Amino acid sequence: MKLPRRQILVGAALGLAGAALPLVRPKGANAAGTKAAGTNANSLVESLQVCTPKDALTRLREGNARFAKAWTAARGGGSPEQRMQGLNTIWDNNCQIDPVALAQGQRPFAAILSCADARVDPSWLFACGSGELFQVRSAGNTAFDEAIASLEYAVAVLGTPLVVTLGHSACGAVEAAMASTPLTPLLEGLVKPIRASLKSGDNLTQAIEGNARYSAAQLTARSAVLKQAVSAEKLTIRSAYFDIGSGLVTLL
Repeated sequence: MKLPRRQILVGAALGLAGAALPLVRPKGANAAGTKAAGTNANSLVESLQVCTPKDALTRLREGNARFAKAWTAARGGGSPEQRMQGLNTIWDNNCQIDPVALAQGQRPFAAILSCADARVDPSWLFACGSGELFQVRSAGNTAFDEAIASLEYAVAVLGTPLVVTLGHSACGAVEAAMASTPLTPLLEGLVKPIRASLKSGDNLTQAIEGNARYSAAQLTARSAVLKQAVSAEKLTIRSAYFDIGSGLVTLL
């Protein structure tokens, strides 16, 4: 029996996750640099996964705990330089992938769909180095078409096993969606999916949490690739809420 074209494409996309990464030597790379990253596709994957945790969700929670502790300690005291010095402790005993390997590929252990808000930087919030998180960001952390397509790439091609949709306190996009103030046509398009998640009687925090959950649900509702990855137990999708005041990320 001939399989439907869409099913063939979905299967092919998921199959890419287990394929070896191509080893392309960047222009100007020296022999020592190539050796550091490995001389074949398998050793490149090993180099890119040197910081990959056994449990992605546990790693995010542990990294956020370090961030929240430093964030709280930095509140209300010292100079800007002293606050940054304290925040830099989140990197203590951390791991960093070899830049030589990163120049040739990526193997992020988690993907974060988060708001574009300047106060919400997933790498800081989870104390992760370059190459560890695949990030998709826009105001309101909505599951827009390009965001879903980007996450399909992360899961099907890069083999990312965890996706987190991350809302945050005092989100201006959700607040705008709840208000009746006229918006520009483009902003109306931006808040449309947020309005679809709103429930009567919710306060701002509840609406933000509901929007994060709604975005998570939309990923499998609108993507056969992501839905099949979840069914095959190759992917976990969670929603979460970041409180800017405390620095803590709470799973919903």
